[in-house]
Amino acid sequence: MEPTANPMTAQESLDLITRMIRQAQHNVRQSSFYFLLWGWVVGLAHAGAYLLILLNYPRPYLVWLITIPAWLVTFYKSWRQDRTARIVSHFDHINWALWIGFGICIFTLIAFGYKINFQLNAVILLVCALPTSVTGVILRFKPLVWGGVCFWLCGIASFLLPASWQHLAGLVAIVSGYLVPGYMLRNRSNNV
Repeated sequence: MEPTANPMTAQESLDLITRMIRQAQHNVRQSSFYFLLWGWVVGLAHAGAYLLILLNYPRPYLVWLITIPAWLVTFYKSWRQDRTARIVSHFDHINWALWIGFGICIFTLIAFGYKINFQLNAVILLVCALPTSVTGVILRFKPLVWGGVCFWLCGIASFLLPASWQHLAGLVAIVSGYLVPGYMLRNRSNNV
């Protein structure tokens, strides 16, 4: 059977490799944006909730309203990214489905949190562990895998801690699971 396409020249091969490297840089940079956005937003919410509890504010949960603009930014940026993507790999689809499933789980927990007296910190931290670790595996980036492990450990610890301290455990998980790997990913994308 005869091949239908001509073999690539050396220059065409080099151009293809260059395009693939640029696409890898772009994908890594996009991942770092989401980890940094959510790391800062959720980190500030945990710190704010802890502070409001210490100040005996009657509704410390209101600080979590800062996540609403982050959801809007995430949806908009993701929508724009999908429209302009030139190359979407199978791993991109898997990662997208994983994080959509995560978002659905979080919305479900928030909607039905009243059934468990809104004691959600431990459960949400445990749920965060899976997509964080799997994204680390997909990107072949161990700091995210270890960040997922930290979410898991902080989730377990939160079952044993009083409500105010659960926010500190959440802050530790966010810093080690999203912010540190997010900045490392951003630096890595600049060096790919």
